[in-house]
Amino acid sequence: MNASRIAPMALYQEVAERLRERIFAHELKPGTWIDEQALTAHYGISRTPLREALKVLASEGLVTLKPRRGCYVTEISERDLDEIFTVMGLLEGQCARDATTRASAADLKQLEKIHADLERAAATGDINGYFEANQAFHQQVQCIADNHWLQHVIEDLRKVIKLSRHHSLFSDGRLEQSLAEHRQILKAMLARTADAADLAMREHIASGRKALARIAAARTEAA
Repeated sequence: MNASRIAPMALYQEVAERLRERIFAHELKPGTWIDEQALTAHYGISRTPLREALKVLASEGLVTLKPRRGCYVTEISERDLDEIFTVMGLLEGQCARDATTRASAADLKQLEKIHADLERAAATGDINGYFEANQAFHQQVQCIADNHWLQHVIEDLRKVIKLSRHHSLFSDGRLEQSLAEHRQILKAMLARTADAADLAMREHIASGRKALARIAAARTEAA
């Protein structure tokens, strides 16, 4: 039996998740044409669930449907990243602002616990561990802010950012800089200064974009 075949339960959603994972892993690279016939054969499905899955991915910005040309993995440009990070800064800054005013003592204690994970990962140079703790920190801030719509848009934008082949934490000195920025965000939130938390978060997002730009520029020069 073909191990790649997918059970009929929630078929298009499962197909979408499989393709999403392949896109994030850059197995399906930006600009790649989606060969529907090959995928239906690979997964043992009809074209209907595949096309429904592609519509889901298109709504997330991960693929682009082109009339009479088919479907392609979205290519993300430096300008796209500039624009996305600008929006991300505004949205995550608002989350930090709202979370600062709404957080309970237990919420802040949990945030401090996650930050301690960041400190430990940074101290040992554990980039993967730092990345996971970083995600948890941002998700906790969003959870405390308790705005479903803000969180939904942020999650969709982060999916699109994953189309970039680069990771900001691989930029020289970025991990240490990121940690210092998280310290400022946490300090502002613990002090209940919403303006400072908003600003610190926006500066943190902007710094991440600058780090990505440095990596892209270095790789362009080396090519």
